[in-house]
Amino acid sequence: MSRIENEDTRYFIEIDLDSLGIIKVGFDQKQNLDKGQQKQAGIHRLFLTKGQYNKFVSRCGSELQSVLDS
Repeated sequence: MSRIENEDTRYFIEIDLDSLGIIKVGFDQKQNLDKGQQKQAGIHRLFLTKGQYNKFVSRCGSELQSVLDS
């Protein structure tokens, strides 16, 4: 299944506030996100532009693969 990328796509990194580790890197349609409200108190979602997201993913490559697969 391919994921849709259009003007409603939002790119993000989710950070565990206790360890400051990245727990998720991804993107989704803004309608599927929680309007910026975090449902889990220990996690912060940092939104990125498409360019920032692509540069981050390309620079981190294999190190992110385990995060992206989970």
